[in-house]
Amino acid sequence: MIKTNLPVILLKGIVLLPNNEIRLEFDSQTNKNIIDVAELFHENNILVVSSKDSFEEKPDINELPKIGVMSKITHKIELPNGKTRIIISGVSRVSVYEYLNFNRSSEVIEAIIATLPNDQMEEKEELALIRKIYRELESYIKNIPYMSNSLLSQINNHSLSKMTDIIAPNLPVSFERIHEYLMEVEAVNRARMILEDIYKEKELFEIESKLDLEVKKEIDNNQKDYILREKMKKIKEELGDSSLKEDEIEKLKTRIDELNPPSHIKERFDTELRRYENLSAMSPEMNIVRNYLEWILDLPWNTYTTDNNDLNDVRNKLDSSHYGIEKVKTRIIEYLAVKQMTNSLKSPIICLVGPPGVGKTSLAISIAKAIERNFVKISVGGVNDEAEIIGHRRTYLGANPGRIIQSMKKAKSNNPLFLIDEIDKMTRDYKGDPASVLLEVLDPEQNKFFSDNYLEEEYDLSQVVFVATANNIEDIPEPLKDRLEIIQLSGYTELEKLDIAKKHLIPKIIIEHGLEKNQLNFDDKAILSIIRHYTKEAGVRELERQIASVVRKAVTSFVVNDLKINKLNISSNNLDQYLGRIKYRLSKPNNQYQVGVVNGLAYTYFGGDTLPIEVNYYKGNGNLVLTGSLGEIMKESAHIALSYLKSNYKYYHIDYNKLVENDIHIHVPEGAIPKDGPSAGIALTTALVSAFSNIKIDRHVALTGEITLRGNVLPIGGLKEKSIGAHRNGIKKIIIPFDNLNDLDEVPSEIKKDITYIPVKNYKEVLKNVGVGVK
Repeated sequence: MIKTNLPVILLKGIVLLPNNEIRLEFDSQTNKNIIDVAELFHENNILVVSSKDSFEEKPDINELPKIGVMSKITHKIELPNGKTRIIISGVSRVSVYEYLNFNRSSEVIEAIIATLPNDQMEEKEELALIRKIYRELESYIKNIPYMSNSLLSQINNHSLSKMTDIIAPNLPVSFERIHEYLMEVEAVNRARMILEDIYKEKELFEIESKLDLEVKKEIDNNQKDYILREKMKKIKEELGDSSLKEDEIEKLKTRIDELNPPSHIKERFDTELRRYENLSAMSPEMNIVRNYLEWILDLPWNTYTTDNNDLNDVRNKLDSSHYGIEKVKTRIIEYLAVKQMTNSLKSPIICLVGPPGVGKTSLAISIAKAIERNFVKISVGGVNDEAEIIGHRRTYLGANPGRIIQSMKKAKSNNPLFLIDEIDKMTRDYKGDPASVLLEVLDPEQNKFFSDNYLEEEYDLSQVVFVATANNIEDIPEPLKDRLEIIQLSGYTELEKLDIAKKHLIPKIIIEHGLEKNQLNFDDKAILSIIRHYTKEAGVRELERQIASVVRKAVTSFVVNDLKINKLNISSNNLDQYLGRIKYRLSKPNNQYQVGVVNGLAYTYFGGDTLPIEVNYYKGNGNLVLTGSLGEIMKESAHIALSYLKSNYKYYHIDYNKLVENDIHIHVPEGAIPKDGPSAGIALTTALVSAFSNIKIDRHVALTGEITLRGNVLPIGGLKEKSIGAHRNGIKKIIIPFDNLNDLDEVPSEIKKDITYIPVKNYKEVLKNVGVGVK
């Protein structure tokens, strides 16, 4: 091994192999110094070092490669612009023993190098490899036009080592691969690498050729279609059948590309478009197909709005628009919170059930604004044709999609808040059952694949927040009810209505009528008087109308009399000047303790109210007479109450002959109003006991609860509303079923403060809490 030292030139991104040349041009003084050292002290010999990684400005000599190429500077030219151009010819690979930097100021690096041993290889093996490479290279150059055939003449009559070094730089391989050739000192291994690269390039070229053929075929087909279309266009022009149809088709294609719908919709659209393209202008199907294409283009297949993820902001917006209704607000906040965590939650399907005027529809609108979703609404009250929901098939004249798809078009996004109003008022007849159709729409497991009869393709409704509204949950079919998340909206208490009127209704109405907030003032007594004597409702719709009536009359008087408005006070004393005489009087409890008269409790669409029950008896045959527009269930409750009393007459100290020798008349006043339900059971029993035992009943007590033949008291519904009505009518004590204790959590605190609730399990616990003087 012969060692010598040579100056080093570092190449960035370039590899010089032995038996190859490179041309370099530079203007840095460092490189010029390297060339000068090679000329003066080393007979133009120089060590060329290349690396896969870029060299730093001042490289660490300990990290430089240990294999380089001993080279010779064959030409050197000083250019007029101050640069130096040289040609370096690679001679052989050498091993770097050590890098030196004697003069750090000039930054000239020298290296101690040693020649590498010659390959130990049999002559026959070398000759076989040379022939193999030559044949493969000849085949490669013949079939692949990436390499000049002059390369074959360059490698004739050379050793395997020199041959590989000449071929490698001419292969279409990466810089990293050429560097691997440089670092490989064994000629046999370099020969194998060349064969691998040739085989790989041949395989890649075959794939490219196949792709080129496919692309050319596609281009030819497109060209053929274009030519045929142009010919058809000219033929139609000659026949007078040409119009703007071609331009229209191009616009439709552009629109569907911009829309980017699901793949199955794109395929259906293309099929219908080809059909439309081939139809004559006189064809009756022309408008049908055109209308179908427009519907596909107008639907928001992949358009979504971004939800408002600021939960505090959503809550504040809901609180500012609606008083109370905590369950709904909490459910919306929960949905948004979980959606933020999972990012894939199915949208809720909520049904708001409550009496008219409690804010179901306006709440849905407020939810949409709060969560920043588009809002659409349909009303299905009175709908009896299922085609209204899911559309008609295109075979019918004038067919269109159903209301669901029509509303999605109006929404202009695929995730709106969708209100289905009056879901309990759909009807069913020979035309179909719309409630059954809604089963698919309102089922979270199915509405991802909703299919409209007109579209005949699946439409994804899983991102839609559905909100349904109903007045009476009993009128919703059970299969549909099972798919809904029911949230009950109870009627408002007087204090809640007062708060709503002061914070929401009055400021809005005053502004709508062109007044300033400080120009008209309602005192609390006036608002309460409107609530009690001019409205009878669970909600605030009529209250809003009455307040608006007051404001209108006030504004009219000022305009007619040309008076300057400073400030007008509306009080309970001058209220009748604007609203006239009182419309409703509260059902006050009996003015005195009476026998055979009991306060029951009723739950109506207008909220809760007291229900006086009167019992009288007279000579007869034990017949039971029921009056007051009682329903079948309430009549059954009266019979159960009488049967219970007959079987327990000794316990209540009643003469049995009175029960069988007299006719008994039970009457519930306000006979024009229908009344039904089992909850008056213990009230009816108490009225009977009072009449036959001559026990006076406390006029400040009301009763609610179903009774059985054994005297057990069963739970009832609507306790909150009944409590509100009782409180409004001056009731101080309510007898309730023991199983309704949990429902007291929903009763407003201001009512529970004024009313005492007595829970009972059996009727024998009732009488001592309602009878005057009974222990």
